[in-house]
Amino acid sequence: MITIIGLVAACGGGDKKADETKKEETAKEETTAGGELSDNPDYQKGLAIASKSDCFTCHKIDEKNIGPAWREVANKYAGVDTAITYLARKIIEGGSGVWGSVPMAPHADFTQQDAEAVAKYVLLLKK
Repeated sequence: MITIIGLVAACGGGDKKADETKKEETAKEETTAGGELSDNPDYQKGLAIASKSDCFTCHKIDEKNIGPAWREVANKYAGVDTAITYLARKIIEGGSGVWGSVPMAPHADFTQQDAEAVAKYVLLLKK
């Protein structure tokens, strides 16, 4: 129980200035690395929503952090017809077990549309 509380606090709290800097750096890296991908409206919308949340606290594009690397998620669910709906549900409800024992905090404040936009963004990171 203490572990879960600690993880929720780690993903949701912290220094706001440091969080903002991390989000800006991640967005710059993605735009540079993505080239034409950054022009995609699904990419832009999902990135904007993820940047306003705590997503970048636990996830990075190419390396595991507290949660899995988003590119790993994109590669795993590439071509799966139900991936957007499934990932959106996981974003809203949270969960554990798919990527290890560390639980993902629920994001109940996300609308279904916002969660789907973030899922589309993540899926666009496939290599």
